[in-house]
This record gives sequence, structure tokens and C-alpha cells, in this order.
Amino acid sequence: MRHRSLSLAGTVLAGLPASAMAGTVNIDIPHLTVAEYHRPYVAIWLEPTGGGEPRTVAVWYDAKHRGEPGTKWLSDLRGWWRVAGRNSATPPAAISGATRAPGHYAIPLPGDLKPGAYTLKVEAARETGGRELVSVPVTLPKQGGKAEGHGELGAVSVTLP
Repeated sequence: MRHRSLSLAGTVLAGLPASAMAGTVNIDIPHLTVAEYHRPYVAIWLEPTGGGEPRTVAVWYDAKHRGEPGTKWLSDLRGWWRVAGRNSATPPAAISGATRAPGHYAIPLPGDLKPGAYTLKVEAARETGGRELVSVPVTLPKQGGKAEGHGELGAVSVTLP
């Protein structure tokens, strides 16, 4: 897996008024001390608790992979790929972005989400590394949540306005 890409959902949504955003997803990508480090591909999506269509919030991948699109490696995000990824030819530019270095990232949730119970899922997969899926229960518009990753991801939380 190589790592770079398009634009980010946060960039697209950053110009919206605060009332248009349902909340913020906070993600920590930890610094790993390994011989060969590659930035992880990351997928962030919401699944309605009672069933229904999942909603992809963001995908960080390499759209400029040498000789072919970086979408070749998106299937390594197995959880997201099964529920949403394989059904779209390429993630739309509005939700796509470059892979990220270790650090803290805040991604706005879209404001058109219907009130209700969801599970926020954040999945990371890294070349010559591991793969991890973190789930956070969320009830919009009232209750955020948090969970802790144990390798490829650190803290993941949802804060609501």
C-alpha cells in the first residue's frame, strides 16, 4: 500500500456553519516504532443500529499510486469494503483524502444525518503493518461516545455540539 491522495471531507465540510454539522469524529493515529512505517489507509463510516445503509464519512487512501489508482488497496479495509467500499467504483472526492501521519485528527460529521442510534466505525490498515477496527456507539443528536484502539489506532471519539 502506498499513501497520498485527493481532498478530505473535513476540508469540504469545514466551510459549513456549525449548525450544519452533527458533530466531530476525533481520531488519534499513534506513532509506532517499527523498522518500516507506512501511513495507514483509514475508513470512517456510520452504520444505523437497527440496520440500513452505511454512510461513509471519510476514506484516506492513495489515489495517485504509481501506475494504477490506490484503490487497489482499499479492499484491505475489510470491514468497510464489505459494507460500502466494493459497491462504489471510487470513493467520491468529497469524502476522500490523503493518508495521514501519526497525530490527532478531527473530522466533521455531515449535518444531514437523521437522529437515531448509530455505530461509528473507524478502520485502519497499514502496509507491512496491522489492521484494526474500532467501534463507537453514538446516538444523534444527544450522545457521543469513545473507544480506544490497541495498535494501528489510538483514541477514537465522537463529540456532539
